[in-house]
Amino acid sequence: MKQFNVPNIYNSSLISSIKNKRKQEDKLKKDFTPTLLDFGSLQIYLARHFGFCYGVENAIEIAFNTIEENKGKRIFLLSEMIHNPQVNKDLLERGVQFLQDTYGKQIIPFETITKNDVVVIPAFGTTVEIEQMLVAKGIQVEKYNTTCPFVEKVWNRSQQIAAKGYSVVVHGKPKHEETRATFSRVSQHTPTVVINDMKEAVELGKYITGEKSVDEFYVEFKGRYSEGFDITKDLHRFGVVNQTTQLATDTQAIADYLKKVVKKNYELTNENIHEHFADTKDTLCYATNDNQTAVIGMLQTDADIAIVVGGYNSSNTSHLVELCEAKLPTYFINNADKILSKSEIINCNWRTKEITTVNNFIPQKEPVKILITSGASCPDAMVEAVIEKLVSFFSLDKSLEEVENLFK
Repeated sequence: MKQFNVPNIYNSSLISSIKNKRKQEDKLKKDFTPTLLDFGSLQIYLARHFGFCYGVENAIEIAFNTIEENKGKRIFLLSEMIHNPQVNKDLLERGVQFLQDTYGKQIIPFETITKNDVVVIPAFGTTVEIEQMLVAKGIQVEKYNTTCPFVEKVWNRSQQIAAKGYSVVVHGKPKHEETRATFSRVSQHTPTVVINDMKEAVELGKYITGEKSVDEFYVEFKGRYSEGFDITKDLHRFGVVNQTTQLATDTQAIADYLKKVVKKNYELTNENIHEHFADTKDTLCYATNDNQTAVIGMLQTDADIAIVVGGYNSSNTSHLVELCEAKLPTYFINNADKILSKSEIINCNWRTKEITTVNNFIPQKEPVKILITSGASCPDAMVEAVIEKLVSFFSLDKSLEEVENLFK
């Protein structure tokens, strides 16, 4: 896999040593047990896979190269490059300006952009409409397009099944940049509808079976179906694709459920199910799968708490918190500064985004066992900073340097 030139400010010698050693020992990535950093009174278990993925490293490399190559020019990002506050802050400090916020609300009018400006498309991609508008202005969108290859893979697969007469159901958060981009791309080729979760999949299934009236669909899924979508016929033959940062298990469960509904409704067998339902398992992102599977493996450890590091508006990070929270007390932070002391931490609720201070989050026992992972847009340097902060609260048998040397 291609190696990217990521700014050194995001790297960590400790994390790099650990990842390189694990990679050498497990080249086929079949071992999802966590890595133990044993300091004696503090034991930290790092997930097997975490941090920057291929798409994020690609986006960061392009963005920073763009800044270096276009000194004196105005450089804009359509929206946040990735969902990490540190990376976006670094870009802003280097003069990059955001045209929209995460939800598509305009910050700087498109009318002010000229052909002499540079506009970077973020890793989530963008809609066909915005891309066409930029091209019409004479802006070289292809040169500064950081869309994740795995997001593009979803678009390509959707177009392939569309060419075979399938409609598409997108499992994604309707307001997320990636879902908006995917909906825009796919709906150009075939009838498309977006569903948020299994609950909505169940309701969608009732339109397939005729349990719910046609008129109800257009109210229930308002703003989430393509123009001209006909609920009486457009779900006779379809496939399910996803926003790549969703829980892979959720997408698979939704696809399995809708496949079961279709199979029963049309009295199909495994041999002829393809007549009404497309197989799209190959659209699930490898990094999302690896990070989520690594968390599941990490949770087999008998630990006291978990800490997940990443942007609060990061979908893939929120799902890692969701997985951890089901098993043990979990704290969602976006940097080491949120750990105020050995007894206080500022936690973000992954569902509501409410920020609260939690007291006595580290149990009064020894050894304390803490699980740590991070989202796909979180720099390794931020994870190391969290480890350093935790280490500072304990009297240790080994120093951070001594533990790091074990992985060299």
